[in-house]
Amino acid sequence: MHAVDTSPTSTSLIIGASSEIGQALIAQLLAAPTKTRIVAVSRSPLKLPAAVRTLNCDYTPEAIADVGQELSSLSGSIERIVICNGILHRGELQPEKRLEDLKLDNMAEVFRINTFVPALWLQVLAPLLRSTQACRVALLSARVGSISDNRAGGWYSYRASKAALNMLIQSAAIEFARRAKNVKLVAFHPGTVDTPLSAPFQRNVADGKLFTPEYVAKQLLEILRELPADGQASYLDYAGKTIDW
Repeated sequence: MHAVDTSPTSTSLIIGASSEIGQALIAQLLAAPTKTRIVAVSRSPLKLPAAVRTLNCDYTPEAIADVGQELSSLSGSIERIVICNGILHRGELQPEKRLEDLKLDNMAEVFRINTFVPALWLQVLAPLLRSTQACRVALLSARVGSISDNRAGGWYSYRASKAALNMLIQSAAIEFARRAKNVKLVAFHPGTVDTPLSAPFQRNVADGKLFTPEYVAKQLLEILRELPADGQASYLDYAGKTIDW
């Protein structure tokens, strides 16, 4: 009598897995009744169950390309990808309130992490997604990246980096519609999440609008589960509501 193969046939890829949202996504995928192979990519080593395959990456172009090569054996099996990389503040790098606050090095770093790194991930992963397996790809954007919704100004680099990310997602979706019709790209606004990224700015958050990473991860996984692979990019918030680009 032959043993039944119960190993997962689909793959979930979490990039930026050391973030609070990344960790919450992994925990919920591990607890889900329908099992998926989980691959976690992070800058630093993670203490995760043996069921999770972990890969380290310093997010340089060369390291991203190397991880892409390591993932080549999973081609055709990837059903969801969440790219969690992002920065809002770090040391002297803070959201700018005035034009006088702009510093070229800080702007370049914000764009590198929030815009260029996610774009490089789309580049190296694209060849792995040309299959019959539907794949939903969520990239962490922000409502402040909406040009039409900008009424307060400020936060120049962060806003602009997320707006640029949104444009990259739109352009990539048009290309995927030609080359890999099974792929759905999502610019995802998680809301204000109770993490170190938002900690200095939480005092102005309305009651009930400071979310746990667990809540955001649950919402995102449910949204991805329901979205059709329609060849168009979506810009959605944590409630699944559309945001104007």
